[in-house]
Amino acid sequence: MISVIQLGTVDYPTGLRLQQQLVALRKEEKIGDVLLLLEHSPVITLGRNAKAANIIASGELLAQRAVELFECDRGGDVTFHGPGQIVGYPIFDLRGYATPDGKRQTLGAVEFVRRLEEVLIRTCADFAIATERIAGLTGVWTDADATNTDVGTAAAAVPPSEAGRSRRNREGHDFTRAVGAPNAETASAAGRGRVESKLAAIGIHISHFVTSHGFALNVNTDLSFFNLIIPCGITAKPVTSMQQELGRELDPNAVSESIFRNFGTVFSSQILWVETLDALLGRAVGVPMKRPAETRQLHHEDDSTWA
Repeated sequence: MISVIQLGTVDYPTGLRLQQQLVALRKEEKIGDVLLLLEHSPVITLGRNAKAANIIASGELLAQRAVELFECDRGGDVTFHGPGQIVGYPIFDLRGYATPDGKRQTLGAVEFVRRLEEVLIRTCADFAIATERIAGLTGVWTDADATNTDVGTAAAAVPPSEAGRSRRNREGHDFTRAVGAPNAETASAAGRGRVESKLAAIGIHISHFVTSHGFALNVNTDLSFFNLIIPCGITAKPVTSMQQELGRELDPNAVSESIFRNFGTVFSSQILWVETLDALLGRAVGVPMKRPAETRQLHHEDDSTWA
């Protein structure tokens, strides 16, 4: 069973501390698997392999746009989180999920990332956005050969099992690459024809089989924030959002509901909606938990990866 909690807007340091506390409880088997869905205030995060040169905005510009900088222990380089994204942090024990062939009772890092991609591919399909995998690049990308169209009730119009089927099985294995913001190079390429654009980034950390960090799906994101950085120094493909692909603003609650439904399908698990952290922690009596300062109910080796 996966317990799902929507936290609303949470600053990045608080979200990180919350993950660390939940990971500790999961390792002690005081809670089950948890999926946190939230939104961060604007922040540029630097992973363990981050290069300062990939932050191209000045400190003055970052201050003007109220963007914080924060170092964290995930793998990879520089990325952005902010309003309009749905960020998901799965706190899962991978020993609870067998491989599809049944040969192993524990998912590996690659298999876990592939499942996260599948969740997001299905979610995008629910809103009539055709997406794909790209070999060598982790994450979810628009299908350059498809035209995404707002068709109203997209979930009925494009079944998740159909959209993106032809490319869903394309496997990528580089967990440290990311896509940069639109620039002159990508704009020129777009002028020659559609290129794949990144809708969702995936970055994970695994410690003693328990996962943290996760994914960031651009829903109604202000894409100009990505001009402040060069994620992993890659500028050949642009970043996009569901809003940009469909030409309209989306209801984040509807997207969140699609996400946790697809988690249930892809991970073959029941989904338990939990209203508050207190409700979740009622099963971990006697364990203190520092709650986020502000939340809204709306919307033995370590392995770290980010893409």
